[in-house]
Amino acid sequence: MARTRRKMVTAALAVLALTTGCGAADMTRQASPFAGAQGARTVTLSVQSWVGAQANVAVAQYLLEHKLGYRVDTVQVDEVPAWDALSQGRVDAILEDWGHPDQEKRYVEDKKTIARGGGLGVTGHIGWFVPTYLVKQHPDITDWRNLDKYAPLFRTAESGGKGQLMDGSPSYVTNDKALVDNLKLDYQVVFAGSEAAQITQIRQFAKEHKPYLTYWYTPQWLFKKVPMTEVKLPPYKEGCDADAAKVACAYPHTPLQKYLNAGFARNGGKAAAFLKRFRWTTEDQNEVSLMIADRKMTPDQAAKKWVDSHPSTWRAWLS
Repeated sequence: MARTRRKMVTAALAVLALTTGCGAADMTRQASPFAGAQGARTVTLSVQSWVGAQANVAVAQYLLEHKLGYRVDTVQVDEVPAWDALSQGRVDAILEDWGHPDQEKRYVEDKKTIARGGGLGVTGHIGWFVPTYLVKQHPDITDWRNLDKYAPLFRTAESGGKGQLMDGSPSYVTNDKALVDNLKLDYQVVFAGSEAAQITQIRQFAKEHKPYLTYWYTPQWLFKKVPMTEVKLPPYKEGCDADAAKVACAYPHTPLQKYLNAGFARNGGKAAAFLKRFRWTTEDQNEVSLMIADRKMTPDQAAKKWVDSHPSTWRAWLS
């Protein structure tokens, strides 16, 4: 996920790949054949590789297909390229954006090829987390100023004698290396490889009751399975992350946003109106994410189950 804080550029998440009627395509190689189709009842949604974003798309797709009679195609694309695809009309909507101010200025304010679609209803936050069972043993570990004292607990074969700060994919654009340097911490950022690999590692650490320090984010279903506590970094202040090389503050809390291709926003009929009204809670998203990621339901199955049990929520999106 990206963020104005320095976003998380998506990792490939094969084990959680969104299954659709047309299949998810890699937008770095091809565009959806349905995007921008004039007069056709088709919608193309960009789906990021983390499961929370997949949950949004799964429910939106299910309702568009089963309640509004549209054909929905999905494409998987990294966050910054997704803005280019949206501007060009190769996709019609992004349902979860964590903040890309440069792209927003270029496409929304200057070129006006992308329109704001409103808030998703979910607030995202990135931070450093340790397992709650470790906090019970060492209560002061949640203050960043005490992290060096505990660095030996987090050493691994990959961290080169330093404490390990586990990140997800090398393709994530994060502040973590800068934070380690600028806060002068005795830690090494080590990449798990993807969200899926990071989840696997966290669950293994938890199973063995081992200490770990990890980059993680909310909303995320894993907190229901592995309780974690955030480490307090220096407080976030507006602009403290403006220079990526000098960041020495926490990540902000970011209300997640939707964006639509400007032409689709004007002429997309009931589908565009529905996506603008699509707004749910963190609890809703986590409920669907948990079904997909932990209970191994297909996105369509998870969406149907959620839709069947929350009619009062989604009916407002159709009116």
